[in-house]
Amino acid sequence: MPVSRRKFLAGSLALPAIAAKKKASAPERPNIVLLVADNVPDWVLGTYGNKDIRTPNIDRLAQMGLRFQNHITASPSAAQGRQALFTGRTPMQQAENAPKIDTVLGGAGYTCEWAGIPAVPKFLDSQASGKPFFLGVILPSPRPPYTNIPQNYTDLYAAAKFDTFSHDRAAANAAVGKEMLADITGSLRKYAAALTAMDADLQTVVAKVYERKIADNTLIVFTSTCGALLGRHGLWDAGDGSQPPNMYEESVKTPMIWSWPGRVPAMGERPEVVSSCDFLPTLCDLTGAAAPAGLGGTSYLLLATGKPLPKKQRWKSAVFAALGNTAMARADRYKLVERDGGKGPGELYDLVADPVEAANQYDNPQYLTVRQGLSGELAAWKQKYGG
Repeated sequence: MPVSRRKFLAGSLALPAIAAKKKASAPERPNIVLLVADNVPDWVLGTYGNKDIRTPNIDRLAQMGLRFQNHITASPSAAQGRQALFTGRTPMQQAENAPKIDTVLGGAGYTCEWAGIPAVPKFLDSQASGKPFFLGVILPSPRPPYTNIPQNYTDLYAAAKFDTFSHDRAAANAAVGKEMLADITGSLRKYAAALTAMDADLQTVVAKVYERKIADNTLIVFTSTCGALLGRHGLWDAGDGSQPPNMYEESVKTPMIWSWPGRVPAMGERPEVVSSCDFLPTLCDLTGAAAPAGLGGTSYLLLATGKPLPKKQRWKSAVFAALGNTAMARADRYKLVERDGGKGPGELYDLVADPVEAANQYDNPQYLTVRQGLSGELAAWKQKYGG
């Protein structure tokens, strides 16, 4: 049909408005500040229910944003857990040379930097408005032998008895950190002091973000590469605190806290099981960065921002982890642990009926269907990612 000159001009004049509308609805590209620790399980933080250790700044960050209740590291050791978090690869994927967060976001136009606490102010002060940045901060983590802790933090716990903590005898298979089990109360005092000192370091970064008045366009994330048992089950460290490695909740459950005013719901909680391998896909989803091939996770951006999943789309039922000869499938209620591809001693726990993982149901015929189902999912995960 012929178009009159008047209609053509009217349509042309409307184009800028349409383009502006599309531009306004484009995904936001926030600054991202990632605060990472080692050996900090979720259960030692006040926001996850702990009453003995003081973590006021992490707790406040969680109140300002959202925490995942079941965030699981893909490998309960500092080095391998870090690789999974930074690359989105599973422990079986040779992640050492895989693109990390800074490389991926840098390719999408982000200014990227890894910095220690002293270098954070200089980096933030140097950022120009209008260009997003990624800042990764490796926090001074509470790891043995807990030296160089300022005296004021040590004094906080000088008389602490940690009655709510486990004081089990050292397990026969205790490995990394077993020397800390000789005096559990004394060791817990050192750990608590180191964690509270780390909490204060975290606050210096958060405070600088607010001082620069960029909080409204900055996503702040706090997480840990792995947990720690701290005497529970007669062990101290994380997965490598025993030989063979363990997959207890204290080892694999780590905090994942998001804070972004106006974008992430304040005082929010998510119950879904999510993996540290999901973090990089989520950042790619958030920023529009191209996701590298072969990632072992799924974006949970909708969960983190409090939005519903599309109709007919369900979140995954289980996440997985591996360390040495040990692999785990962790669902909402049940956990399966296999060693040597199912040939070694296995474990199966009902985390609702037995949250302290004291009753191994692996050989219980009443749980056979559960065991077989999780074992099949674990085998499929290992086959897909080269295990």
